[in-house]
Amino acid sequence: MTSTTPSTAVQVPEQAEPPVSPALVEEMLKLLVKAVRAHQLYLPNNPMYQRAIELLRGSFTPIWDRIDELPLIVTEREFKWSGRAVHSEDSKSESLPWIFYKDGVREIRMLRGFETTEAEGLLGIVQRARNATPEDDDLLSMLWEKDFGNLRYRFVDLGMESAAAVDSAMQEEPPKGVDRQQVEEEVEEQKAQSGVVNLDDFDSTLYFLDDREVEYLRSEVRREYEIDMRRNIVSTILDIYEQQTDPAIREEVSQLVDNFMLHLLSAGQFSTVAFLLREVGDASRRAKDITPDQRAKLAAIPDRLSAPEALSQLLQSLDESEHLPPQSELLELFEQLRMSALGTVFGWVGKLQNTKLRPMLEGAAERLAMSNTGELVKLISSTDPAVAMEAIRRAGGLKTTAAVAPLAKVMSDRDPALRQAAVHALAEIGSPGALQVLEKGTDDSDRDVRVTTVRVFAAKSYRPALTKLEAAIKGKVLREADLTEKMAVFEAYGSLCGDAGIPLLDGILNGKGGLFGRKEDPEVRACAAMALGKVASSGASDVLRRSSNEKEVLVRNAVSRALSRQTA
Repeated sequence: MTSTTPSTAVQVPEQAEPPVSPALVEEMLKLLVKAVRAHQLYLPNNPMYQRAIELLRGSFTPIWDRIDELPLIVTEREFKWSGRAVHSEDSKSESLPWIFYKDGVREIRMLRGFETTEAEGLLGIVQRARNATPEDDDLLSMLWEKDFGNLRYRFVDLGMESAAAVDSAMQEEPPKGVDRQQVEEEVEEQKAQSGVVNLDDFDSTLYFLDDREVEYLRSEVRREYEIDMRRNIVSTILDIYEQQTDPAIREEVSQLVDNFMLHLLSAGQFSTVAFLLREVGDASRRAKDITPDQRAKLAAIPDRLSAPEALSQLLQSLDESEHLPPQSELLELFEQLRMSALGTVFGWVGKLQNTKLRPMLEGAAERLAMSNTGELVKLISSTDPAVAMEAIRRAGGLKTTAAVAPLAKVMSDRDPALRQAAVHALAEIGSPGALQVLEKGTDDSDRDVRVTTVRVFAAKSYRPALTKLEAAIKGKVLREADLTEKMAVFEAYGSLCGDAGIPLLDGILNGKGGLFGRKEDPEVRACAAMALGKVASSGASDVLRRSSNEKEVLVRNAVSRALSRQTA
């Protein structure tokens, strides 16, 4: 068990001839410091970390050959062994001994076996202690919580060590013959002469406030301090804009509002920025005798936030920030983004690293996409793949039929990932025009696009695709495809063909249509059996039963699964 008994001093008798060479202990402590650094820099599966741990464990072997436990005295900058300094560091703030010393640890005892079972636990505690904030546990609490079996330590109670001694004379009775009341009266007289005011003297005065009045004053002071003066400033200068028709005054106010918005953004006052942008819109509608040019200048202020450069800088700073503003403030700010921000938002949604910021930005992207369908459709053709990908995904999620034409162009794009996304979007839109465009996918050069396309046809029961599927089954290209694609094509065909497709599938499963009268490849025959299972009719069942005793294991298993599927 770990010793947690406080002591006021730790003394180890010096030995003329220590049982272990101090050089071995010095080497072990050097490797311990390197292991602490490796634990801080690398993950446990990193070769550098594993090598550091391996060297540390090896350094204990020659020590345990001579002794069973290793006591180290801890000072501010040194570890001492047998009265000798075996490790010292110049910088106290970075010193390993200081990490232990500052929390009261004055001696560490490592027992045989510590290096194999508990060394890594100590490294983790050291790193936590080095990065701890005042609210976190101290080193002693961490050591106690870990409950080491092969590591013992002694510590001093820092509170008792540094606390000032209590003046015992204040607790004693006055000497015999001295009147206590007289002493107290003298003390009170000295206080009065010193000018010290006692609040109790005023409790019964006529004008002393009661508890209710004191609480009222406190609440009013608190309310006054919580008032956002920035909003008052915004409202005041925009009131001037609305009331004053002088073009010079309005020009000056517009410039002030524009500069103030940038100042608020840099200060992280996002809620106030959102308030400012809303008020600017109201001012442009309420202002007396406002000219088109003046209204355009006011409208340009919210547009500045949505400009690609400004919005990208804002999102980058938020993504890199360790502490985000309140979610309500960010949502309030994102609600003020204009249509021109949609492309920038799409580009950032995919590369954000801050998991707390991502859902808020995705919500802004959805709102902008829903209210700006025209801009969404334009972004499908963006030269930025990240923007195009997000626009395609959003168009599918919103079932935007206007996106079918640009999605048709994407189906000819060189990037297979974009073509795959277009297939999913067209499937989600699901209109006859979208499914007709999707027919291009059956001849795509990418296998995943082809497979996804035929599966969509099966899920949507899109019978116009039957001709293409039948041509693929009869052709030679499908014979060279992998099993997944074969199964996808055959099952899609079986879902759509009905009884009219049974002769073709029967010929593949049971016929001898190959070269020299040989049967089809077992994979193709198994796929035909699964397709007959999709037909799910009595005629398909009869064909399957004729093959229930098939010698080919792959085909026989496929027939069995198809029959069981029909029964179910």
